[in-house]
Amino acid sequence: MLPETRRALAHRLAVAQRDGRLPAVVATVLREGERRWWGSRSMVDGHAPDPDTQFRIGSITKTFVAVQVMRLRDEGLLNLSDRLGQHLPVVGPAVGEVTVRQLLSHTSGLTNEPPGPWWERTDGALRPELADLLQQPPLRHEPGRLFHYSNVGFALLGALVEQLRGDDWYTVLHREVLRPLGMRRTTALPEAPHAGGWAVHPWADVILSEPLQRTGRMAPAGELWSTADDLSRWAAFLASGDERVLSAGSVAEMRECQADGEERYGLGLALRQAGGLSLAGHTGSLPGFLAMLWIAPEERLGVVVLANATASPGPAFGELATDLLRIVAEREPRIPEPWRPLTSRDPEVLALTGPWYWGPAGYGLRLVGEDELELAPLTGAGNREARLHRADDGETWIAEGGYWHGEPLHVVRDASGEVTHLDLGTFVLTRQPYPLDGPVPGGVDSSGWRAEKW
Repeated sequence: MLPETRRALAHRLAVAQRDGRLPAVVATVLREGERRWWGSRSMVDGHAPDPDTQFRIGSITKTFVAVQVMRLRDEGLLNLSDRLGQHLPVVGPAVGEVTVRQLLSHTSGLTNEPPGPWWERTDGALRPELADLLQQPPLRHEPGRLFHYSNVGFALLGALVEQLRGDDWYTVLHREVLRPLGMRRTTALPEAPHAGGWAVHPWADVILSEPLQRTGRMAPAGELWSTADDLSRWAAFLASGDERVLSAGSVAEMRECQADGEERYGLGLALRQAGGLSLAGHTGSLPGFLAMLWIAPEERLGVVVLANATASPGPAFGELATDLLRIVAEREPRIPEPWRPLTSRDPEVLALTGPWYWGPAGYGLRLVGEDELELAPLTGAGNREARLHRADDGETWIAEGGYWHGEPLHVVRDASGEVTHLDLGTFVLTRQPYPLDGPVPGGVDSSGWRAEKW
């Protein structure tokens, strides 16, 4: 990065450490999947953490559990629409009715926390069985109705992984995810060098050490330790996927919005708009630690921030990660790839391009890839636009994005093989607006278009 950009990033990090009164903080910024900058600050001169220093990452752990569940889905061992009780009958009838998708998106209606004392600061042995994680009643809202963050839900997803894999969730995670991605410094217990956890007094510049607790069955909600380097690898994976772990398509599916209200959430990933950027990722906290990981896939940027404080007042830390992304995006906007012509083209597909009309509304259909079309209003306004990808049958096209997301487009031909119209989810698109002899549902006034003097 440019020297001016590096200085701006270092300055923002220093301000966050000072104003947020953070014992230590380390941050990395990625571009194109590679770490391009890192910086750190500490309350102790000469002892600032580096990208290989472990911190506890709290709820960023949930993103790892979500990937495990998506792997099970892709292998055909479950469907996201499955009821939890199909795989974990011990959870009882009420919890058994919630779906895997609802658990991943925090729309299950489950309670935020398990019963008993604060689970993040007490020994997980206090809750040895799955039933010990469930309040009575366990549901606070009707499943599927709204977003309600649930640590309990992800503890149950970890148990689901164990049930279907026949092994401890972390052992499965290490074998199937961490090892293939080279994340050797992401662990269930801290391994040196690691930061100690601190609480900072709200009204005085004094600190208190936080105890380390194993969280037992709640571990899938926030147990892991990791480093800025390892989480940079994880951020790159969440942006592009890796066939050894999870395909790019399945990772992109995790970034699709499932809950849209005051909070936006995908499948194990929080979604956010900040500084003109569309972000996906997660924050995390456990006593003594704060963590943030965000990616901006369209800009091919990512950021990781780790600190060892239980809480930080105001926006000094809370907006640090998004500010670091904004600094890079504004000072060094991504240079787009050069335009290049397609390497091949299908004459029949090329003949489909150009103007089409849904009634009087005009659309342009462009060939933008060998098996990809783009449909957009000629006026450039509205949400009736989509990318269309050729299906496996070679004849159908499937829309992605906007109103028609997931709907099929069929090219309709007459007996001679000539194209008469396009049918996109029952929307008939013709070459002329309301043609007299066209296949317009409901027909067209036989007098056609006319001019009138009023």
